Formats: sequence, C-alpha cells, structure tokens
Amino acid sequence: MSGVERDEAFLTVAEVAELLKLNQQTVRNWIDAGTLPAFRVGRRVRILRADLERILAQGRQGNPGSPLTASGPSAEDFWSGEPVGSAEVDPSFEEPRQ
Repeated sequence: MSGVERDEAFLTVAEVAELLKLNQQTVRNWIDAGTLPAFRVGRRVRILRADLERILAQGRQGNPGSPLTASGPSAEDFWSGEPVGSAEVDPSFEEPRQ
C-alpha cells in the first residue's frame, strides 16, 4: 500500500463531517452510539473509508437495518403538503387579549 492509499484509507471526524456536510458532533454521536465504526488511537479517532462507504451504501439502498436511517415521516411525506402528525394543545394556553 502506497503512502497515498494509506492516507485515504482512514478519515478523521472532521473529514467525514465535511464529506457529509454535517456537524462534527453528529459524527462523534454516531461513533459513540456504535452506529459508525471507528478506531481510537490515543485521543484521536479514525474512521475506515470502507466502513463509511458501506454504511452510506446501506442507507442509499433503503436498507431498514441501516444504522443511519432516520425513523418517522419521510421527506416525501413532509413535502407532499399532507399533515404527518398532530400537535397537542396546551390546556393552560390562553389566547392573547386585544
């Protein structure tokens, strides 16, 4: 394995966050939850590029077992304009008087 291939085999939390356009804390949360496999080397964390690509591929295929799949209404539900849930009214709420 050449030096370039070795460098590309592992990603930092910042690199994963940048690739996915996410906050670094989100990536750390996935690692802490066991959703995204990572290696800890001292205080540093590294993610195998292959692990990230595998998890993203599972999500892209719509695999319900994918750890990064969100639950709840889909984007299609949201953008269709149809109600996707209901809100409860706080009984202590009073309309402002005019």
